[in-house]
Amino acid sequence: MIPASAPFAFLFAASEPPVDPDRAEAQRWAVEELSKPQYAAAKPSWIDQIWTQFIDWLRSLNGDSISGPNIGVPFIGALAVVLIVVAVIVVRPRLNARKKMSADVFDGEAAVDADAFRARAAAAASRGDWQTAVVEQFRAVVRSAEDRAIIDIQAGRTADEAAAQLGRAFGEASSRLEEAARIFDGVKYGKATATASDHAAVLALDTGLSGMKPDFAGQPASGLAVPR
Repeated sequence: MIPASAPFAFLFAASEPPVDPDRAEAQRWAVEELSKPQYAAAKPSWIDQIWTQFIDWLRSLNGDSISGPNIGVPFIGALAVVLIVVAVIVVRPRLNARKKMSADVFDGEAAVDADAFRARAAAAASRGDWQTAVVEQFRAVVRSAEDRAIIDIQAGRTADEAAAQLGRAFGEASSRLEEAARIFDGVKYGKATATASDHAAVLALDTGLSGMKPDFAGQPASGLAVPR
């Protein structure tokens, strides 16, 4: 049964003026409507947009004859090549930097004996130049071992290599040798700042090894000289 008031309600609704918002109000309504979750979920992601733009670009190069599924494999291959090239460009300088961090101990000074290096280290320490003092003192350690024929003379020997070889000759000093090599590399080829204690540690190592007889623990290894 239709209520008696229904005709009047219809007439009242029909008599209402149509909604005619101004421009600002219409924009606000549109923003509110588009901000609803269902619209956000339907919006393509930035990856989808980039992929679509890339596909459109490829199609433009080949007269729109390329379809999306057909270019998937070539695109992945091309992307892999690009990533490899980028990796080489990014990683190679870092590898070179790491290699540089453990470069030649002597910088080609083959004619300088251990006592000369010690004199340089002492002079540098007297004026508070701990960087030079550490570098020259560690060089004295390595050159002294070469002069004593404990290790072979080896061009281009790094601090790490010298520490490893001397560690096999002087087993009880191996940890101190590794630490001295780390200090040398950090000061000489890195950005480390040497201190008086750093020099004191390398000086004590040099003094200790000078009065120590090598034990050549284990089997002879590359870089070790034949004991005399």
